[in-house]
Amino acid sequence: MSDFPVLASAQRVAARARFVTLNEEAVTPAVQTWGHLLRQLPSWKEPYHFWDGTEETARWIFVLDVLNHCFWPDPHEPLWEVDLEGTLYSGYCGLAAALKKAYVRGVPLTQAWYLRTLTLEDLESILAGRGRIPLLAARLENLQEAGRVLMEKWGGDVMNLIRWADGSACRLAARLAQDFSSFRDQCSLDAQPVYFWKRAQIFAADLHGAFEGQGPGRFVDVDRLTAFADYKLPQVLRELEILAYHRDLEERIDARSVLSSGSREEIEIRAVTIVAVEKLKKAFHEVGSSHVRSVHVDHWLWSLGQMAPFRRRPYHRCRTIFY
Repeated sequence: MSDFPVLASAQRVAARARFVTLNEEAVTPAVQTWGHLLRQLPSWKEPYHFWDGTEETARWIFVLDVLNHCFWPDPHEPLWEVDLEGTLYSGYCGLAAALKKAYVRGVPLTQAWYLRTLTLEDLESILAGRGRIPLLAARLENLQEAGRVLMEKWGGDVMNLIRWADGSACRLAARLAQDFSSFRDQCSLDAQPVYFWKRAQIFAADLHGAFEGQGPGRFVDVDRLTAFADYKLPQVLRELEILAYHRDLEERIDARSVLSSGSREEIEIRAVTIVAVEKLKKAFHEVGSSHVRSVHVDHWLWSLGQMAPFRRRPYHRCRTIFY
């Protein structure tokens, strides 16, 4: 796909940002101080992931990425957690664990007809755990849409869409955004379109990682994927002093106020995050790590975000199905 608009649109936003500043002088020091913690992407074969080496894994990953968004709890609400073989998982890992448990016990999650007719009671059972996952009704709508679109456009099987992409991660992500509203992570700012396509890109990256670049995960342009702009990466970039907020926005984030989805502030945070990751990738290349892709930098930042020094201040909060 010659025109993959995510990075260019993020650069346009970053160049005119009012509430978020990119401090390029902090990029190289961040790589020098923390770059040794960058590792190759981890194996897909974690306990909470389903894996059988067949196309069923690709179908399962699709369902996972339809639901992969917004896990933080409301104030005074418990963290949603799922028990899998005696281990409690939360967030993305909890979602994967819940879907793995459901699939193993025979719930036909990978079948489009089932997703299209899914009920709220069905989904509550699938995602049962300690506490309650946020945006349950929206997740149900996303799954029903996924099943409906697969039945109407792709013969009831996401593998037909993957084959249509013909080895292009960008082509796959763009078509997901075109056909499925829940993957259509885009907006407008200053009369200009802005594209993030966070979960659409993640689906391609997950396939590539799970199948180690073979079969359904054989893509020739994974290096063109951008960062997956969410709420954890900006939190880390802020601690690295690569990203800074206007004082008013800083106070709102630190007070854990919820930003409106599609607001200028939220769009700027995500756009500057994407541009910052490209700067970091370039810095890794300059110190000899020429193999590093944006997806590697994304995972590196996410991993840093699990460490106490990078959780000192809150991440920005936005109730959305897109990240």
